[in-house]
Amino acid sequence: MMRSKVFYILTISTCLLFLANCTEGKRVSELGPKGDFKTMREKMVETQIKARGVKDPRVLSAMLKVERHLFIPKDLENSAYSDQPLPIGEGQTISQPYIVGLMTELLELKGNEKVLEVGTGSGYQAAILAELAKEVYTIEIVETLATSARNRLLELGYQNINVKAGDGYLGWPEAAPFDAIIVTCAPDHIPNPLLEQLKEGGRMVLPVGTYTQELKRIVKRSGKIEVRDTIPVIFVPMTGDGVKKKN
Repeated sequence: MMRSKVFYILTISTCLLFLANCTEGKRVSELGPKGDFKTMREKMVETQIKARGVKDPRVLSAMLKVERHLFIPKDLENSAYSDQPLPIGEGQTISQPYIVGLMTELLELKGNEKVLEVGTGSGYQAAILAELAKEVYTIEIVETLATSARNRLLELGYQNINVKAGDGYLGWPEAAPFDAIIVTCAPDHIPNPLLEQLKEGGRMVLPVGTYTQELKRIVKRSGKIEVRDTIPVIFVPMTGDGVKKKN
């Protein structure tokens, strides 16, 4: 299906966050009464995700179930279901809901997969993945975020998520290979360690680029990769020693 070439802003800039809130989709004030998170979540899925072409019923169900307001700072929780990324501290963001839905759908999860996520953040994407896959391994380069995400996910009862602090560029070789890999920060090239850890027939979704980024879907077949561009995006850049060395 052809998707509209729209820039979905995923930056740490407060100014751009407010600008993103003025783009297409419902503002938080239109989503429902303050604190009516169930209604907000339902409208988020209907108007921001489903209406933009995400159709996988399992993905839509997971996004209806996982409470996004639990993964952001308390003072921002009434903006949890608005059409924008939000800051979570340490210069990082929780992605725009539509982008979470789109990237998750592109992984084509059926329920028995082992998934690697690079860029845990507050743990929201990992929770969505945990609803759809058998095992989730998620890496966060900022140790304080990794610790808080691990504690949050355990408190919420997730037993199939493994969290560690580390350099996501290098992946998680001890747990490889993976049926699917999702990257929520942007390297300027496709990391070779992640390609090596992707199982034959596996899918990887990640943004690639610097000033101009493209969300790419990769499939590994017969040891080779098939790459398809989906939409232009802007994510926070991938950092770490692996990026600098370009292994």
